[in-house]
Amino acid sequence: MRQEMFQNTVQIAGARDLNEARWLEELGVDFIGFPLRLGYHKPDVTEEMARTIIAGLEQSNRAVLITYQTSPMEISDFCRFLNVSTVQLHGEISPRAVKQLKIERPDLTTIKSLIVRPDFGQDARPLLELAREYEPWVDAFITDTFDPRTTACGATGLTHDWSISRLLASELIKPLILAGGLHSKNVYAAIKAVRPAAVDSHTGVEAPGGEKSRELVTRFLSEAKRGFRGE
Repeated sequence: MRQEMFQNTVQIAGARDLNEARWLEELGVDFIGFPLRLGYHKPDVTEEMARTIIAGLEQSNRAVLITYQTSPMEISDFCRFLNVSTVQLHGEISPRAVKQLKIERPDLTTIKSLIVRPDFGQDARPLLELAREYEPWVDAFITDTFDPRTTACGATGLTHDWSISRLLASELIKPLILAGGLHSKNVYAAIKAVRPAAVDSHTGVEAPGGEKSRELVTRFLSEAKRGFRGE
C-alpha cells in the first residue's frame, strides 16, 4: 500500500541545486520536496531547474512537488512536466477537486496539507472534520503551521500545538507527516509527542545563506531515526 511508503521517513524540502539534492540522497533523506507555484513564498528554484534536479536524482521517486495549485488538470500537467509521482497539495483545493485528481491520475501519490491555526487552540475537531472529507482521495496528510503575520501556510519556521497533530495521527486512517518549525533540537521530542508516520523540515535545516546545511540535516536525520525507534 502507498501509505506504507511514508512510515518512519524524513522529507527535506527546498533543495537549491543538483549537488545539494544528491548529497541529501546520500545522507539517506527519503523524500526531497520542491515547493513551486506557491501562494506566499518565493520558490527556491525555477521550474526548469527543479525539472533538471529531479532528472539528476539517483531515485527520481524521492521527488515531491509541493504546490498551491488547485486545478486538477494543472496539477496533473505540472507533475508530468517535472516527472514526479508524488504531489503535496497546500492550496485551498476542494475535496471534489482532489477526488477528480485521484480519478484522473491514480498513479499519483497525493498528500494533503492540514494547516494548524492559532485560533484552533487545542481543539483538533475542525481539522479532523476537514480531513475526513479528503481522506478517501489522498494517500497521506501533512500538518503545518499558519503564520498570522504573513498568512503563510507552511514553511514558516513556526511550530504548532503538537497535541492537535497527535490526535490527527491517532484518529486518521491515512498516515500523518508532521511539519512546522522542526529542526534537529526538537524533532525527537516532536516524534515522541505526536507519533507521526514521517517528519518534514525546510527552514530548520538551512544555513544562514538559505542553502541546506549538511551538518544540520545529518543531525536531523539522526534525531528523527532515534525518535522513530522509540528510544
